[in-house]
Amino acid sequence: MLTDTDAGGRPSPHRSGQAVGTLRGKGSLMPPHPATVLRVGTADIAEPGRVWVSLFGVPSVSVGGECLDVPEGSKRLLAFVCLCGRRIERRRAAGVLWPDGDDVRAAGNLRSALWRLKGCGIDVVDSDKVLLWLRENAVVDVEVMQRWATRLIASQPEPADLDVRCWHADQLELLPGWYDDWALFERERLRQLLLHALEAMAAQLIARDRAAEAVTVALAAVAAEPLRESAQRVLVDSHLAEGNLCEARRAYEAYRVLARRELGVEPGGSLRSAIASAGGDGTGPAAPPGSRPATARAVAPRRAATPTAPRHPLQAVGQAGPGARARGMGSEVVN
Repeated sequence: MLTDTDAGGRPSPHRSGQAVGTLRGKGSLMPPHPATVLRVGTADIAEPGRVWVSLFGVPSVSVGGECLDVPEGSKRLLAFVCLCGRRIERRRAAGVLWPDGDDVRAAGNLRSALWRLKGCGIDVVDSDKVLLWLRENAVVDVEVMQRWATRLIASQPEPADLDVRCWHADQLELLPGWYDDWALFERERLRQLLLHALEAMAAQLIARDRAAEAVTVALAAVAAEPLRESAQRVLVDSHLAEGNLCEARRAYEAYRVLARRELGVEPGGSLRSAIASAGGDGTGPAAPPGSRPATARAVAPRRAATPTAPRHPLQAVGQAGPGARARGMGSEVVN
């Protein structure tokens, strides 16, 4: 159990190791990622001796279900080692994390970061004189997430992979607010992987007649990247699978307006054809996207033809053209 005193009974200067809550609700740290809990389970996270490292949202570490604060000077080192996923040279890690100083200063910063981690009870990074590596009992949410996404994209999900959780856009971002080159690259790589996984998950839910859940997952993908047309397409497909043509057209029109305003383009042909093939009124092909629905016009009823009495020959001559009148007059003189 963590205490606030050192071996000599004096107050410890590293109070960042103080417990700030558990995964069951105490504390202010963000909860584990939905897909992470999906594959591991809260009970397994709280298992004694298990070390759980979360890099989505606010970086945090839990030991046996107890959340611990990570010292500010050690967060980048912990994240970098976790994202490497293998053994890494101390010299390379120091050079990447502290590029402004010389090698001696960078090595000193590395030693200090390791000491702070161990001093607050976060003993997840092992090292020797040459290498750094993550302990075997440590589980990183990024690794769990990558395995989950890979199964979905390969269309080989396990039954629990399709359990829908409460997704939020901020939970899809790795290390938010970090602008190191290595962090930016990993953030974008994982963002694309997660968006592909959400789209694949929604499509597989549709195939299993779980359209309502597919809508929830598709909305999470759209919220994470509103201009992503493949996410908009799976949202439209989810609405159509529920039989909600109006919802599908509303989602399409909202995306069309957004794409035109932000990018100056129209939706792609695949998305347009999905709406058109659904039928505008459920009985026939829909009107072209973007066009206004036709309104019924009032048509005046035709009057029935009324019989007319035969006209006098002189009336017919009077209503005819000048040539006809001349010909008629000439015929009368001859007669």
